[in-house]
Amino acid sequence: MVEQASAWVESPLQMLCAIEAHHAGLLGPATAVVPRAGLRPLAATRRELGSFVLPAGLELAEPRERMPRRVQAVGDAFSGRVQVRWLLSVPGRVVIVDDGLATIRLLELLAAGPYRPLLRARAKPGRLRSALGLAAALRLRLSKVSVFTALPVGDKLAEAVRAAGVDLVRHDFAWLRAQPPNAEGPAERTVVLGTSLVRNGLVHREHYLRWLTELASREPLAYYPHRREDPVDVALIRERPGITVHDAGVPAELTLRGLDPGQRVLSLPSTAITSLRVLLSPRGVAVEPVDVPDDWWTSRAAPALRSHLTGVSG
Repeated sequence: MVEQASAWVESPLQMLCAIEAHHAGLLGPATAVVPRAGLRPLAATRRELGSFVLPAGLELAEPRERMPRRVQAVGDAFSGRVQVRWLLSVPGRVVIVDDGLATIRLLELLAAGPYRPLLRARAKPGRLRSALGLAAALRLRLSKVSVFTALPVGDKLAEAVRAAGVDLVRHDFAWLRAQPPNAEGPAERTVVLGTSLVRNGLVHREHYLRWLTELASREPLAYYPHRREDPVDVALIRERPGITVHDAGVPAELTLRGLDPGQRVLSLPSTAITSLRVLLSPRGVAVEPVDVPDDWWTSRAAPALRSHLTGVSG
């Protein structure tokens, strides 16, 4: 009997990349993708994927509150529950799939050596949390770790990651690219992806809303909110003339595959730019990052973070 691998996912992007990891053969012949329960975007993505022809041997399992006892693949390496699970498990094969910008942060920590705690970039942890992050980093050194990513990774960082004993595996959404579009895209020529930068306190709300208003005064816009965008902000955007808000509830990588040549996608710095370029450029659709003017950034956006965002999505 073939042993089934488990992939624990906590975001739509993690779910897509877990499917791609199985398709690429990293998880063996049988994989159950287990979504965390109680997350509406994740539930909506699972429903949407139910209409796709999934790779052989892959199961989209029912959502669960708790992680499976044995997990071969995860997305959020900075999650406390993931790190505790690693400590309670026998070291073995670990596959870490994309989780947005956090993936680059993880690669930088892994490349820096075994004594760098696995903590989020803007976290201010206490002693216990720091100790858990350090213990998780040390435990990973006892495992065979692969990071499976579609993000651009510079040659210097890639060399350092591999020198640290981590297998860096690149992918280009091969499975998703092979799927036919299951819906037409919006009628508007220009599509704007929403951002979490405002809600995270990194970009001033008034500057962002003013930019959208000015853009919509020149041409109609289709707006796809970010899953972490403030509902109050989305309501304000919906009231702007010339903007049609599409509450898709699933990743742009799924909803925008039906765009036509001549349409374009605009986005503030986001890891979605990378995946959408891979998926849409062959169709003649331009995916354009929007530079954030200096006066848009708040005091919480440190220069290093601004550079980091621009480097990943530029």
